[in-house]
Amino acid sequence: MNPLKKLAGQTAVYGLPTIVGRLLNYFLTPLYTYIYSTSDYGIVTSLYAYVSFLLVFLTYGMETALFRFSQTENDKEKVYSTSLLSLFSTSVLFIGFVSLYASPIANAIKLNGHSEYIVWFAFILGVDAISAIPFAKLREQNKAKRFALIKSINIATNIFLNVFFIWFCAKTHNNPNSIFYSLIEKIYNPEIGIGYIFISNLAASGLTLLLLLPDMLRVHFSLENSLWKKMMIYALPLLVAGLAGMVNETIDRILLTYLLPEKEALSQTGIYGACYKVSIIMTIFIQTFRFAAEPFFFSHAKEKDAKKVYADIMKYFVIICSIIFLGTMMNISWIQYFVGEPFRAGIDVVPILLLANLCLGIFINQSIWYKLTGQTRYGAYLTIMGAIITLVLNFYWIPRIGYMGSAWATLICYAAMMIVSYIAGNKHYPVNYDLKRILGYLALSLVLYLLSLQIKLGSIPLGLILNNLLLIFFIGIVFVFERKNLKIL
Repeated sequence: MNPLKKLAGQTAVYGLPTIVGRLLNYFLTPLYTYIYSTSDYGIVTSLYAYVSFLLVFLTYGMETALFRFSQTENDKEKVYSTSLLSLFSTSVLFIGFVSLYASPIANAIKLNGHSEYIVWFAFILGVDAISAIPFAKLREQNKAKRFALIKSINIATNIFLNVFFIWFCAKTHNNPNSIFYSLIEKIYNPEIGIGYIFISNLAASGLTLLLLLPDMLRVHFSLENSLWKKMMIYALPLLVAGLAGMVNETIDRILLTYLLPEKEALSQTGIYGACYKVSIIMTIFIQTFRFAAEPFFFSHAKEKDAKKVYADIMKYFVIICSIIFLGTMMNISWIQYFVGEPFRAGIDVVPILLLANLCLGIFINQSIWYKLTGQTRYGAYLTIMGAIITLVLNFYWIPRIGYMGSAWATLICYAAMMIVSYIAGNKHYPVNYDLKRILGYLALSLVLYLLSLQIKLGSIPLGLILNNLLLIFFIGIVFVFERKNLKIL
């Protein structure tokens, strides 16, 4: 099979539940932002920012290590068993430690005494960390359908419970005449409020682990020390890179709560977090691509045409991201209504964050050079560099221009990582990327976006028509230049 077609197919299967689920989760954003205040949503935003850090810490690069050592070791079962037992042990210790010190942790991160949130998230994180290895194993074995099914059940459960508690139960609780009132009164407590978001997440994570148990119990458990040490040596630089990456991705939402005046900190964090969700389509595509791309890059590395395939993948990746950028910004006049009115004050961060994530996606594509050559320390160097840029710019800009500073810091960070990674990759694992077309498509998308800002028609419907004609023009240009390759695909 054509390798690009194979990757596209795997991206679709792996990505379908993620795309549909994230889009449905995306539609939960109006539920949150039309019901909860900006400050309440600020708590949700900051907590999930901490979760991003901790999940990277708890998985400590073992997913990628599993892919790597499944290719190099004769006994794949030992690789799977060793990585699974390692994560299980550390996750159990983490849950116990965090639960024991839940109250001081809650006070330290300004949760106003809600220590129960800390306990719930300890279990969410522990369960998700354990689940990461069987999910990675399914990807390594190309069992995309089972991967997609379990992911879909997780997402559906989380969304159903969110809607059930936050909308149905709340509405029924306020209507004593409802036939469901007596039942809802027993299971619903309005004082929990945003806590139901976290309870829904915990229930979905627990169900996912149960569904993965058959895959986990099918293996003969043994932890081989020598293999574990080799996997840790390979994985630890990825842990450092992952933590630094999370600094780049989420530290802004944490710093906003500390660097802004206390009265407005959570509110501004909530606004920024909600508007970040408007740019989620780019993030969804990058994540789904990453699910399929990482094992594909490793499995295809020995083929003669590997570097050409990687170059083609990069070009089509940039094309799709450019279309996503234009599609979002050309329709922002109606997309902005997905967040409540108080949150729309931050809508100007959306184009900046879309471009930032596009740069991140290019960097992820380029990361094959240090992963395939085993020089994972370079991944750590690059993301640490990005983390330093992120921290310096956030500390400087947040007190001055608030969340806009966070958005610009994110873009500058990912752009710098992308450029430096390209330069370093050319030395260690050169790939002949089609820079002329890649940069051309990027430039054209930006020019069309800036052109749309200059044309004022005084009518939202007419503006939408013109904007989408510009989008169609871009797609037409791509089709003209890529027609031959698209037919091959």
